[in-house]
Amino acid sequence: MTESATATLPLIAIMIGDPAGIGPEVCVKALASGELAGLCRPLLIGDMGVVKRAAEVCGVTLALQPVTTADEAVANHHAVAVLDPGGFAVSACPFGVASLTAGEAVLNWVELGATLGSSGRIAGLVMGPLHSESIKLTGRITDIDELQPAGTFMLRISGRLRVVPLTEHLPLADAIGLVTPDAVYKVIELLHDNLVRWGLPHPRIAVAGINPHAMFAQDREQLLPAVEQAQRQGIDVSGPISPDSVFRMTLEGQYDAVVSMYHDQGQIAVKTSSFIGACTVYLGLPYVMLNVPHGTAFDIAGTGVAQHQSMLAAIKMAANMASGNGVLG
Repeated sequence: MTESATATLPLIAIMIGDPAGIGPEVCVKALASGELAGLCRPLLIGDMGVVKRAAEVCGVTLALQPVTTADEAVANHHAVAVLDPGGFAVSACPFGVASLTAGEAVLNWVELGATLGSSGRIAGLVMGPLHSESIKLTGRITDIDELQPAGTFMLRISGRLRVVPLTEHLPLADAIGLVTPDAVYKVIELLHDNLVRWGLPHPRIAVAGINPHAMFAQDREQLLPAVEQAQRQGIDVSGPISPDSVFRMTLEGQYDAVVSMYHDQGQIAVKTSSFIGACTVYLGLPYVMLNVPHGTAFDIAGTGVAQHQSMLAAIKMAANMASGNGVLG
């Protein structure tokens, strides 16, 4: 690929994750795989020493280029750019140990990535795995869920199965209480508009019922009005559909995505369908932002054995979405 062609590829930032976990290792493995050539220009966000340590642990050879701004990575065609804001010492970060130092570094790297995304400096941001204990030690947040950007919804993708829940980590009774026609319509519209922007011109959306077989008054009164409103707006949406069938129907190709009513309704299907290679995309941002479905795996950090397929799939997904080339699966 020529330099001019390379320069048009989307710039995808990858925040390396907690430096004491496997995040840096899966990042360097994914970048060394050779499978990202022609898809994007990667930019690692994190400590250069941590990246070099991960490459050594994994036996990976990577040309690394320190940059001071994302703009400098635009003309970088022969090495992986690393944006290291400083202030972190890899020598003070043993593998597999939660720490305030690591938590502070990760939050700073997350904020840097979000700033680059919201300002249009990058086309996409992939988040490496975080460790909740390290982050809580900073005192800046009390729950890792607080890192979800305000006003966004999480679209989980696992092969052909794409599911966005109306609510996340809430008691089930509370979650069901938040199912209203207005709320459901908002998610349908947001999902449709993002899928179109990412390169799926005529997405077919299914809405899962609240109850078994979507057969009760709740389903008719809380879901059907939202479906009908979306249909009047020209959105190809069906429902409510029995939740014991809608995910299989989507896997078989009848629908492109599902709106589920609560977290586990969709997550059980997604994680049963496929775990390795799955990722989560945040709906409602002007740039592509997603993360991997696994944690920091402190127990194997530093061994170089962590699988990198989830990180690789996430970077590929971000690149394809940012280019408007569709949603992989």
